[in-house]
Amino acid sequence: MRRCVLLKHGEVVLKGRNRDRFEAQLRRNLRASLRGVGTPVRIETAGSVTVVSSPRAPEAPVTELVRRARDVMGFDVVQPAVAVAPSPEVVARAAVDLLRERTPVAGGFAVRARRRDKSFPLRSDELATLVGARVHDELGLPVDLTTPAVEVAVEVDRGAVHLSLDRLRGQGGLPVGCSGRAVVLLSGGYDSPVAAHRAMRRGLHCDFVHFTGAPYTGPASAYKAYALVRELGRYQPGPRLLIVPLGAAQRSLATAGAGRWQIVAQRRLMVRAAGELARGWGAAALVTGDSLGQVASQTLSNLAAVDEAAPLPVLRPLLGWDKKEIMAEAARIGTEVISQLPDEDCCRLFMPPRVATRSDAARLALLERRCDPDRTVRELLARGRMVYPGRDDTGRAAA
Repeated sequence: MRRCVLLKHGEVVLKGRNRDRFEAQLRRNLRASLRGVGTPVRIETAGSVTVVSSPRAPEAPVTELVRRARDVMGFDVVQPAVAVAPSPEVVARAAVDLLRERTPVAGGFAVRARRRDKSFPLRSDELATLVGARVHDELGLPVDLTTPAVEVAVEVDRGAVHLSLDRLRGQGGLPVGCSGRAVVLLSGGYDSPVAAHRAMRRGLHCDFVHFTGAPYTGPASAYKAYALVRELGRYQPGPRLLIVPLGAAQRSLATAGAGRWQIVAQRRLMVRAAGELARGWGAAALVTGDSLGQVASQTLSNLAAVDEAAPLPVLRPLLGWDKKEIMAEAARIGTEVISQLPDEDCCRLFMPPRVATRSDAARLALLERRCDPDRTVRELLARGRMVYPGRDDTGRAAA
């Protein structure tokens, strides 16, 4: 038996004439994810299934292959499996060996067979019956086709038959990079990392900008942003992060009389700066973690005021999510623990006692005439520091 991993394609199978382009991007992302796994890896695709194996190591590190493959956007299902010769007798013997490894099995079993290669001598139901009878006779396990404790998946492909006992959830969605590029405005909270993950899941390659309160705050939020981008880098190759000190610009807005509109004015400045950065990086949109009505600054009026200042479309994947949903997703994708770390959020600097829930266009226009936002954006980006989480600062892969 040769150990391998079966990856079932998701939405890409519905792409019609563009399917080849999507699948090519999916393979590139998979290769990038498996780089450095410690053994040569073979990737073979037939129809809507990709098989990952190691030709030089039959007992390949399947656990590590599975872990990495589950982070690749575009695969709905990930199945650790074994590949055997396309012989009914060999398949039945392999099923017994697999279940013997899994014993004790508390309950019954079922065999689900699927014959993609129609030249195989048995039909799917005949193969399932043969394998089930052999398992029952040799291991004494009861058959339960309704609520089995374990299912043996038998998939007949050209040149090999794959057997697996586990069906794990993949990330689903579209391959990262097939929908273009975006820049994520990353805070240190729960929301924006989850929004970034959702954007990646829709095929966007994401780079990041993080605004700190420097020089009025310490480096904690920058370290936290670095850690978040490094974690999100599991889902796409090569994310970049620009860390921008916003404190001086925030103070200028407060001095110019922003008052209750301080938060909205800051957000308008952030999207202006992020938009200029995105143009330089070849990105076509911005992504934020806004959730409608979650905080006072995220009212419909205020979000519209922010959009008005943005030079590119602002995407809000979490607009209809509540906080519990966002926190649950943060736990699933691995960013929750980092988001819980203490930091000094730049949005709390110069915060007025009451935040405006309805924007005043005339007031914001007057405020921005006093502060020259175009010059401020240039200065902000000039002071920004580029880092490559997971790589050294030249952009090369870190050892």
